[in-house]
Amino acid sequence: MLGLYLVVAIVLLCVAYAGVDETMRLFAYLDLQLRFAWIRFRMMLMRRKLKRQLDKDFAHYDKLIKEISKDDR
Repeated sequence: MLGLYLVVAIVLLCVAYAGVDETMRLFAYLDLQLRFAWIRFRMMLMRRKLKRQLDKDFAHYDKLIKEISKDDR
């Protein structure tokens, strides 16, 4: 309950200090930053997954290239 009072007090102080428009801009900025952080986190997971797949595929193709070069001799 104390957390709720604290959040409400912070919002009211922001409105009193900067006005309604600037407070809304602040919350819009925070919303965009959170969304961007989530996208960067998902990109990190995708990068890790892709790197694992490429490393696995590289080993397979390296083996295939060695078999082809043996057949050419």
